[in-house]
Amino acid sequence: MQAASPIASRACLDVDAIRARFPALERRHRGRAVAYFDGPGGTQTPRDVVDAMVDYLYHHNANTHWRYPSSVETDAMIGAARAALADFLGATPEEIAFGANMTTLTFHLARALGRTWKAGDEIVITELDHHANVAPWEALARERGVTLVVVPFVAETGQLDWLALEAALSARTRLLAVGAASNALGTISDVARACALARSAGALSFVDAVHYAPHHPVDVVRFGCDFLACSPYKFYGPHLGALYGRRGVVESLDVPKVAPAPDTAPERLETGTLSHEGIAGAAAAVDFLASLAPGEGRRDRLRTALSELHRRGQALLTRLYRGLSAVRGVRLYGPAIDAPRTPTVAFTVAGLASADVAGCLAEEAVFLSSGDFYAAGVVARYGLVKEGLVRAGCACYTTEEEVDRLVEGVARLSARG
Repeated sequence: MQAASPIASRACLDVDAIRARFPALERRHRGRAVAYFDGPGGTQTPRDVVDAMVDYLYHHNANTHWRYPSSVETDAMIGAARAALADFLGATPEEIAFGANMTTLTFHLARALGRTWKAGDEIVITELDHHANVAPWEALARERGVTLVVVPFVAETGQLDWLALEAALSARTRLLAVGAASNALGTISDVARACALARSAGALSFVDAVHYAPHHPVDVVRFGCDFLACSPYKFYGPHLGALYGRRGVVESLDVPKVAPAPDTAPERLETGTLSHEGIAGAAAAVDFLASLAPGEGRRDRLRTALSELHRRGQALLTRLYRGLSAVRGVRLYGPAIDAPRTPTVAFTVAGLASADVAGCLAEEAVFLSSGDFYAAGVVARYGLVKEGLVRAGCACYTTEEEVDRLVEGVARLSARG
């Protein structure tokens, strides 16, 4: 297969052409075009995705597995969506389950896994993770008496403590739950290394790829994970969750389910009637990303598009990081710009609460988020449980001008303080 030309892929990824596909970017606030830096909490949505959802609801809306046309069309749409997410994650369609969101899917999976675990068994989690990859395992510890082992991160670098992770894994470990990227700091962790360590200990592995998937190609085979979860609304889709589960493991689980529901993978992981329109939108989000680059197949186009978006995201990150570093009173958290990371920056401004920084920037039509972002271990480590962080994330539609607006806005706030 011939590799895609970098020049051709960059032409497809022209930021103005991408922005034209997002109606939200037409929004104005106080007379200024809105700059969206809230992507780590949920990206904006292109027309392609909304059109797919509307088309499903208008023309194909039905429940599944019946013999009339709209039901047959719904089954076909869900099958096609599994294939799309399989291409996105490097899996097979039979390994893709859908749910309300990543958190709900993880709680459900945890309950299924825990039915065979007992006191003395251990689950290894990390301090760097979103609480959706912590709370389900905490609940299991309470319900089944299993032990949680928490691996810290290094505050100075924002990176996982690998020596601590290696020491945490033992013959008692039943599962390692690890994030591919920190939604608070942007840290990218080597999950292939982590999953290999888990395998060596005879344990299963669960990867939270919610923050990683919008920025890098996911490959569950290369990662070597047993489970991986992501959220389409973080990569330009609707609010929904998707879960990869290695088929042999999924079919061995004692999954909580209603008796008449399918017992085959992946449907055995899905409870009740799903958001069919959301599933249609998730597939459209994958196809949107694939449309940004040339290639012979969807998986090939996705790899090219995400790799090129990462290159552009790193340039935006460098501009943002260096700009904020030069502002008096600003403190940056997490990895250096040359470390593996997403284009997400966490910071504080001396003398100002993070919510006030975000509120003042919103008045200048710069939208970003503040608080703990459900990354409770991160803010606790930095002593910011009350104050929180300010977080800015770059997306496929972010421009250099928007980055400069953000930096200039923070500089004005710092000077005022």
